[in-house]
Amino acid sequence: MRVLGVDPGLTRCGLGVVDVVANRTATMVAVGVVGSTHEMTLDGRLLVVAEAIDAWLDAFKPDVLALERVFAQTNLSTVMGVAQVSGVVIVAAARRGIRVALHTPSEVKAAVTGNGRADKASVTAMVTRILRLAEPPRPADAADALALAIAHAWRAGNSLASASTGTTAAQQLWRDAESKAKTKKNKEKSGPSWR
Repeated sequence: MRVLGVDPGLTRCGLGVVDVVANRTATMVAVGVVGSTHEMTLDGRLLVVAEAIDAWLDAFKPDVLALERVFAQTNLSTVMGVAQVSGVVIVAAARRGIRVALHTPSEVKAAVTGNGRADKASVTAMVTRILRLAEPPRPADAADALALAIAHAWRAGNSLASASTGTTAAQQLWRDAESKAKTKKNKEKSGPSWR
């Protein structure tokens, strides 16, 4: 399985392509970071990312694209930028018929290090070890992109997900948990059933 991992961001967007075989051995194909500056207009910054994603998808032809899902963030401007970049990435993959899998940072950390709360240094160290690299990928956004690709391939069991649902087991669990949380919240809003 070839996976393109994307760690979305307006200032630095990490990209990493990994090939993973059935025994879970992972090999780095390419890694990089696309950057833009705060001085650029928003449309210009998104165009930089869009053009880079197009080039990477066309050059490396991944089977699937693994994208970081923002789970919680207190900085609204950061969340907006990540969401905008994520949209650009998802559309680029959709145009080529490439499936996109979303993974939270804790899912990725748990898959790569065994600890869902691992710090960036631990993730980078494990990515370096898993991929048998001579030196750690820099900056951290590049290592995070590779970690996303590895985590997706390992969590997918080296298959391209269930044909019936188009999702990995981890994604289905996530959706089930979200659905339960929404149902509970709606019940709390509506109040007791005897009204």
